[in-house]
Amino acid sequence: MALYPLLRPLAFALDAERAHRLTIRALKLLPPGLPAKPDPALAVNLAGLSFPNPVGLAAGFDKDAEVWRQMLGFGFGFVEVGTLTPKPQQGNPKPRLFRLVEDRAVINRLGFNNRGQAAAVSRLQSRGPGLVGVNVGANKNSPDRIADYAAGVAATGAVADYLTVNISSPNTPGLRDLQDKAALDELLAAVMSARGEDRIPLFLKVAPDLDRSGVDAIATVAIDRKVDALIIGNTTLSRPPLRSRHKGESGGLSGLPLKALALERLGDFRRATGGAMPLIAAGGIENGVDAFDRIRAGASLVQLYTALVYEGPELAERINGELKRLLNRHGFANVGEAVGRDERARRSV
Repeated sequence: MALYPLLRPLAFALDAERAHRLTIRALKLLPPGLPAKPDPALAVNLAGLSFPNPVGLAAGFDKDAEVWRQMLGFGFGFVEVGTLTPKPQQGNPKPRLFRLVEDRAVINRLGFNNRGQAAAVSRLQSRGPGLVGVNVGANKNSPDRIADYAAGVAATGAVADYLTVNISSPNTPGLRDLQDKAALDELLAAVMSARGEDRIPLFLKVAPDLDRSGVDAIATVAIDRKVDALIIGNTTLSRPPLRSRHKGESGGLSGLPLKALALERLGDFRRATGGAMPLIAAGGIENGVDAFDRIRAGASLVQLYTALVYEGPELAERINGELKRLLNRHGFANVGEAVGRDERARRSV
């Protein structure tokens, strides 16, 4: 969408959430795109799935599974829809989404606003080609959040290539408590049972705001429960120095200021898992260098969202092109050869 630099000032003149909804409506008018073709240098095999390239669209953009077909046409190797909860919910009061333009960042306190899993499943029934994951969460007022996750896995598994259990949003009170070791073990036991005999790949999305003991505990439980991959991470409640007038807003921070923290936490999980579990990196990824850094730190795939606000949907193709050139320049025949190379080099010193 080469017109995006011209359209961006118009979008930025609107409230951030209204601009996003108008973007979704505009994308729905486009015909479905053709999914990316596998590239030998970029293709990744993970959890029994063949990703044509490692650059995915993170959950949060296509919350209600409305435009995944169109987004696959922009060069993404996969698209993750959601977060979807069992029951529809409005989310937190508005305003709740803020662009921090000077910081190339976003703060959101949306609170899992979505129209519910049943509505999304009906749209995903006739999926067509391309890899689509479904990100599931719990309703804010649920009396049993673990039951919500199990229900979500059971309800959406038939229409997804993989499922992501999202326990890392900071905008649902108490949700991150499910990252504690005992609670996480109970949760994973429930969702593994709920996915049934099909054994659809199941990923776990965790927060970047974890200390080393939290990282170690999650890694241990995830390996024991045979989670297929970890997504590191979500938005952060921390606040590095920011310039925007919106810097004092509450909620999760994403975008450029999250880059260093997300990369650090990825390295922590690589060391904690010892390379025994695939990792997917998210947070502050804006270009091919960022993607290459995450891959070398241990990620097999990367996801982005906030950078699209500033760069437009053609960013995925640009990152893939830059990444391919970086792999070649550094002597890697493919992504797999580069995964975790920095950690392996550190251990050999």
